[in-house]
Amino acid sequence: MDRKGEWQVRAGRRALAAPVGLLAMVSMIVLGAQVATAQLSEGCRLDPVSQIESCHRFYIPSAASYSLFYSFKCAPDGGIPEAGLVEDASGNLYGTTDLGGVYGYGTVFKLTPSGTETVLHSFAGAPSDGAYPYFATLTLDSAGNLYGTTPSGGESGEGVVFKLTPAGAETVLYSFSGGSDGGSPRGGVVRDGSGNLYGTTFWGGALGFGVLFKLNPSGTETVLHSFASSATDGGNPDAGPIRDSAGNLYGTTAHGGSFGNGTVFELSASGSETLLHSFADYPSDGALPFDSVLLRNSSGNLYGVTYYGGRTGDGAVFEVNAAGEETVLLNFDGGSGGGNPYDGLAQDADGNLYGTTENGGSAPCGYQGCGVLFKLSPAGQETILHSFDLSLADGAYPFGGVIRARTGNLYGTLSAGGPSSCGAVFKFSF
Repeated sequence: MDRKGEWQVRAGRRALAAPVGLLAMVSMIVLGAQVATAQLSEGCRLDPVSQIESCHRFYIPSAASYSLFYSFKCAPDGGIPEAGLVEDASGNLYGTTDLGGVYGYGTVFKLTPSGTETVLHSFAGAPSDGAYPYFATLTLDSAGNLYGTTPSGGESGEGVVFKLTPAGAETVLYSFSGGSDGGSPRGGVVRDGSGNLYGTTFWGGALGFGVLFKLNPSGTETVLHSFASSATDGGNPDAGPIRDSAGNLYGTTAHGGSFGNGTVFELSASGSETLLHSFADYPSDGALPFDSVLLRNSSGNLYGVTYYGGRTGDGAVFEVNAAGEETVLLNFDGGSGGGNPYDGLAQDADGNLYGTTENGGSAPCGYQGCGVLFKLSPAGQETILHSFDLSLADGAYPFGGVIRARTGNLYGTLSAGGPSSCGAVFKFSF
């Protein structure tokens, strides 16, 4: 499917009916060193199939700590940022835009702590370069080199793995063929201490349902696992993997598993795959963890999101513990509490989780809202930090999740809105 077609599909997702919310002003709450007026919202939704009404409460603080950090201008600047951000030791942020740049195939950009942007690379497309970096968050090494993927471009048009030096010199490390080596890598890569890169492709491989691959520093690719999209294996991984200190890899697949709704998997350092969880869909479980890059804490627990499923079908936040047991931590309501989270989560030292949803929120964006920035406490209390608004003063439809910077601020990307309607990077300060 081409990029225009994918945007049409996404637009169709937003044409669903939204729930209604009952708002009432409540007492003051503390946000960092500030005191802000909050609203207590009770969001309810009647499921059209089961006719079960689901309600939950959450606090909505003021938006005084929220701002647009940078607004894209499309061309020759980038436009439509869909991936998450990565931060270096100096507080600079790096990311990609899906479109824009000199050739219109997207960019890699740098943002200084003061918000000054530099386009480090404009993708040129096939056959010599990648194109449309999509949702793949970059990886940064200690020397300041960036690594990433594009699902299109390259010698066969099936995507590439690339390296970008701090000076902006790009090297295509590998071009996928779409055959047994995999095709269309949509997630980022993770790097080990020896310089090997690990990632996934959405399709290709021995069975056509994607692969988990290793790329050594000399550019030789090894397929570690070909997904089968069966009852005992996942299929079509959208997100890249994470890696623990023992060399085990963890990730999600958008399809496959016992119910066909996606999986959480582990691949041991010796190459043995374990299916940790198969998503069962609503109302008891999530479904379709599209670009859900997992978060792993010191206890070995994994955290992520699903785009669909949950109590009302609007997505969920889940935990899979070290024993492989899954718990749904939050069911989104599709209304003012947010709906359809796409990318992964960030966590602070107190165990609070932070993320974004593509849809939902209190702003009047079509039928389903422009998305929210949320916080989830260890006790399961959801706090709406911001409801995005499709306007020149704000942005909408965040796909890339958030990062928690060294300062404690949250940063993320917005695929639409901003003064030039080309998307933006936002900042939330506590």
